[in-house]
Amino acid sequence: MSVAQIIEDKLRANLAVAELIIENESHMHSGPATDSHFKVLLVSDDFADKRLVQRHQLLYKVLANEMQNPIHALSMLLYTQKEWADKNGFVMPSPQCRGGSKESQ
Repeated sequence: MSVAQIIEDKLRANLAVAELIIENESHMHSGPATDSHFKVLLVSDDFADKRLVQRHQLLYKVLANEMQNPIHALSMLLYTQKEWADKNGFVMPSPQCRGGSKESQ
C-alpha cells in the first residue's frame, strides 16, 4: 500500500472528512525517497474551535507512526467547511524545493 493511501485511510478513519486531497510532492525535493514529502488538504468540521497548532497536532497524532518513517515532510492545509467555502476552494501551489542538492533556478 502506498504512503498516500495509508495517510488517506488513517485520516478518513479518525476524522469527519468533507474534502481530502493528498499530493505526493517528493519529486519536488532532492534525495532518493519517492514517498517522503506530502501535502494534505483536509476539510473537516472536527477543526471547529481549534487553533491552527491544535489542528496540526491532531494530524500528527493520527499519523504518528508514519511521521517517524517514511514521511519526512508534511504540509498541511486544514480548514472547516465554512473556512473552505470562504476560500472558494483555492490554495496556493507549493514552491519548488531549493535546498539540498537541488540547483537554484
